[in-house]
Amino acid sequence: MGSAVEISNLKYRYPDGREALKGLSLSIAEGESVAIVGPNGAGKSTLLLHLNGLLEPEEGDVRICGVPVIRENLKEIRRKVGLVFQNPDDQLFCASVFDDVAFGPLNLGLDAEEVKRRVAESLAEVGISGYEECSPHHLSFGEKKLISIATVLSMRPEILAFDEPLSNLDPRASFALLRTIKGLKATKLIVTHDLAFAAMATERAAILNGGRVVAEGPTAEILSDAALLRANGLAAE
Repeated sequence: MGSAVEISNLKYRYPDGREALKGLSLSIAEGESVAIVGPNGAGKSTLLLHLNGLLEPEEGDVRICGVPVIRENLKEIRRKVGLVFQNPDDQLFCASVFDDVAFGPLNLGLDAEEVKRRVAESLAEVGISGYEECSPHHLSFGEKKLISIATVLSMRPEILAFDEPLSNLDPRASFALLRTIKGLKATKLIVTHDLAFAAMATERAAILNGGRVVAEGPTAEILSDAALLRANGLAAE
């Protein structure tokens, strides 16, 4: 099994001077599902934004399937990494579901029939076939979440990175999204505060705190260590 993500000594400082990542290192194998957990301000979302070059590190190295994340490789990297934002309204901007899901494939220069096929397949994969002509802005928050995933799937990425996928969802929508995410065939990184979701959706977990990975291992093992969770703001004292 090869390496999907290799992060070495990653450092990043916000424009105001605050350090967000302080020498973070993490390796993720092809096909793994990994939860990224930690307290607010640990650097979790900032880490995700480095995977497809939306942020540029101060120091360190990020490689996706062996390809360094540098400016000249961003087109290739962004085909390999699909980033699903916490708020689907940050991802959906077209007048119809079809246009949103087709946006990426059209920018790849694919022909109309291939684009149509990818849209249909991506919507089917998240369980909302037939929504092509709907306006995303008239749909429920949970439906928007699914469509935002479809916009990424239409690019056929090798890696899916989710930022708080269950945020603002009711229990029914959360369970539906859990089933969808578990069924997706790709390497998955999932930033989440929901430890129960992490336990059900991933096989390995990494705890971030203070801009570094402070612990990693099988999800069940990490989440059963009460002292470790308390020390990192993930359980009540």
